[in-house]
Amino acid sequence: MKIGVLSLQGGFAEHVGLLSQLGQDVPSVRRVEDLYGLDGLVIPGGESTTIVKLMNSYGLLEPLRDLAREGLPVMGTCAGLIVLGREGSGRLLETLDVMNVNVVRNAFGRQVDSFEVELEIAVLGHRPFRCIFIRAPMIQTVGSGVEVLARLSDGNPVAVVDRNLLGASFHPELTSDMRFHEHFLKIVHRRKKKIRQSQIP
Repeated sequence: MKIGVLSLQGGFAEHVGLLSQLGQDVPSVRRVEDLYGLDGLVIPGGESTTIVKLMNSYGLLEPLRDLAREGLPVMGTCAGLIVLGREGSGRLLETLDVMNVNVVRNAFGRQVDSFEVELEIAVLGHRPFRCIFIRAPMIQTVGSGVEVLARLSDGNPVAVVDRNLLGASFHPELTSDMRFHEHFLKIVHRRKKKIRQSQIP
């Protein structure tokens, strides 16, 4: 499958490397024309304000918003989650606003407050998944239709899925465990199968 990675700023190289290991065609997405023909897209962690400004500068914001609303599977990690949802800290950052969640930037603290924790994520199987939180955003509210995949011990949701959209407050690309990306590929595969079935006369 052809899984693009938004490569304007942030940790896109790690996603490219991991998806390549999983046998996918992984083009870098920097221009509008790079969006077309994709089966899925990853928005990496980084600095959400910078990512959004660059998306605006390169004319990517509206086309990507349209594709996500039309069903293109998109995974956002850390800052990518902020870009998918609605920025909830009152700073009026324009986002894609396609995932029904409010997200607060840097809610877990600064770089020195980064932490790791192993969490049970049922869709990934019985073995816990090591979640790495670096200047992580917090999912403030979860709207209707959104499924929470993982929570911290205090109940805060840190991984969610909304139809074709998968989001995480943590950085699954910074581990050697590929199960989170494999789960995203399952979402992509289901959409491709649905499209094929709809084309059968």
